[in-house]
Parts: sequence; C-alpha cells; structure tokens
Amino acid sequence: MTSVPGPESIDDLLARVHVVALPMRVRFRGVTERELVLIDGPAGWGEFGPFGEYHDREAAHWLASAIEMAWQGPPPPVRSRVAVNATVPAVSAGEVGAILDRFPGCMTVKVKVAEKGQQLVDDVARVAAVLQARPGARVRVDANGAWSVAEAAHAVRVLDQAVRAADVSRTGPVSLDGPGLEYVEQPCATVDELVELRERLAADGVHVDVAADESIRRAEDPLRVVRAGGADRAVVKVAPLGGPRRLLAVAAELGVPVTVSSALDSAVGVAAGVAAAAALPGVGAGGGPGAAGAGGGFRTAGVGAGGGPGADDDEIPAAGLGTGGVFVEDVVDPGVFALEDGHLPVRRVAPDPARLEELLIGGERRDWWLDRIRRCHAIL
Repeated sequence: MTSVPGPESIDDLLARVHVVALPMRVRFRGVTERELVLIDGPAGWGEFGPFGEYHDREAAHWLASAIEMAWQGPPPPVRSRVAVNATVPAVSAGEVGAILDRFPGCMTVKVKVAEKGQQLVDDVARVAAVLQARPGARVRVDANGAWSVAEAAHAVRVLDQAVRAADVSRTGPVSLDGPGLEYVEQPCATVDELVELRERLAADGVHVDVAADESIRRAEDPLRVVRAGGADRAVVKVAPLGGPRRLLAVAAELGVPVTVSSALDSAVGVAAGVAAAAALPGVGAGGGPGAAGAGGGFRTAGVGAGGGPGADDDEIPAAGLGTGGVFVEDVVDPGVFALEDGHLPVRRVAPDPARLEELLIGGERRDWWLDRIRRCHAIL
C-alpha cells in the first residue's frame, strides 16, 4: 500500500477514534444504522467504515484512507466545487419526485435497477418518472452486477430507448442516434461478462457506455477490468482504494473517464470523496481520467486551460457523492456541507462536537470496531 504519514502507534490511533452510528432513512445492506469510526488526526478528520462482509485485507485500504486524511489531509484541488448526481433507489415511480426533491439542482441522476423481486418494466417506469420530474437530466443506471449478459444486453437497449422517449425536453420521433443513457454501472458481476456485454452492445448498435464499480472496488487488481476491455468508464471510491491520492493514481492508470462515488459515508467521508474529485484533471487539463470518452459527451462550462482551485465548472462526470440525504442524522449540521445548485463545496469537514457526542456508541459494538482497527493496522 502507499506509505503516508500516520500515527506513532496503534495506541496513538485508538486514542483518536470515535465510533458512531448514524440512523438511516431507508434500510441498506440489512441495517437501519450506519456504523462508522471517525478519527481526529493532526491534519483533520478521517473515516473508517468498511462494510461487515469485507475481510481485513480489504478493510485495511479503508483504514489507510482514514489515516491519510487525518494525518496528511486532502490533495490540492483544481476546482472549488464538484457536481454530484442524485440517486434514486429501486422505489416505485410515484416516489421518484419526492426523492429528487432532496437533490436540488442535480441534473445527473443515477437510477437503481435490477432490484430483486422487480421487473424491467419497473425500471423503465422509474426512469420515465425521473425525466418527467427533471426534464433534460442525464440518466445513468446501476444494476449492481445483477444481470446476465443476455439480460443486460436487452435491458440496456430498452432503458436507453426509454430515456429518449420519456425525456419531455426532446421533441419528435425517438432517434437511435440521439442522447440516451449516460452509462450503465456494473451491469454484470464478472469481468468476463462485462467484456462480452460490451462486444454484444457494439454488435447490436447500442451506444451506451459500460462502467465498472465492484470490479474495481473489490478487485485485487483494480486495473484489470479496463485492460481486459470490460469498461468504458470507472466508478471509484476513495476508501476502498486506500485514499484520495491512491484514487488519483489509479484513475490516471485507468485512462478512462471516472466517476468518484461514496460508500455510504458520513459528511467526513463524503468530504474525502469531494477532495479526490476536486483534484482530478478535467477537460481543461487536456483530457485525462476526468474527461469524457467518445460515448460520454458530458457538458463543460468554459473551463480555462489552467483550471485552478477557483474553477466551478462541470469538467468531470458528476460524482456519486450526494448521499447525505440517506441519513436522518449526520455528524455536521445540514447547512454546513449541503448541496448548492447540484454541487458540493470543496472544504474540510469536522464533526460538530454536540452531534458527535449524541451519535457515539459504546459497549460491544465499539469494542468490535476497535478490534477491527487493530487487525487492519497490523496489515498496513
């Protein structure tokens, strides 16, 4: 793993941790509370929150990320805010409008599809409801690896056409050459399936990018899926890759457009994701990992060739970092780190002391997290 400044000892690290539980609005991974460890370091705050099913070697990347943010701080930004996408879970079409109200100004929407117990018709209705509520929005869908190649090929074609047909900002007949889905995220589970799907979509004349998420986030070799020809884009998360600087290095090696996403993080973790996205080179820097590929074509907003920390333009794909709305309570006041015109600001985030105190947990769950940190620290 990348060597970064860190604590003098495991005791130094453990003395700085705060174990919290954030109540959630919806059930996720079978829980209604998100447990996390926040670390108060000399350079700021870090977050450690690998999901329970992650083994220690995977979880150690999350600890490396937390240590980097707490002892080294974020990388230098080249923009002062980051556009984010709204996220619509696998709800009924009638619930979509209320969910989008939590994402003011977001003109990119990620729609969850392929939910167990639902059908493709439910996904189509959800996508149509998104475009009815937010005309002209860019739509991306996420299947979390649930489809076979045949199912994915059919579903992507149908959903791509549904986007064109349902967008009331467009007029006239549905054009197969017009803009449709921005991309489909992790449509199939394995790298080999993603390679086969891309070949099949090309043969069928379906021009929709395939983005890899789990095939990068949980892979021993995060570059394999792109090298094998299984992805046009990559969805990358700070903590699973080992920190913002590691994410930037992986993004540079991938050589495809990247979407920086969150892993159900608190405001502290989201701020780390924003920091990484803010440091990505964009179109103004001559392409790079933040640039759109041939099938992307996302908008830019007049970024100068130099970029710079004052740039507020959407020169990289909208990040999947607008996840704060899933929590009933977070560690900061809602106004401190809130969406503004579809963007999150690039800033350091520290928990509010009173909120932190209210969200702390102890007993067996705290001991469980401390033991996990010990094991992961031994791997670093």
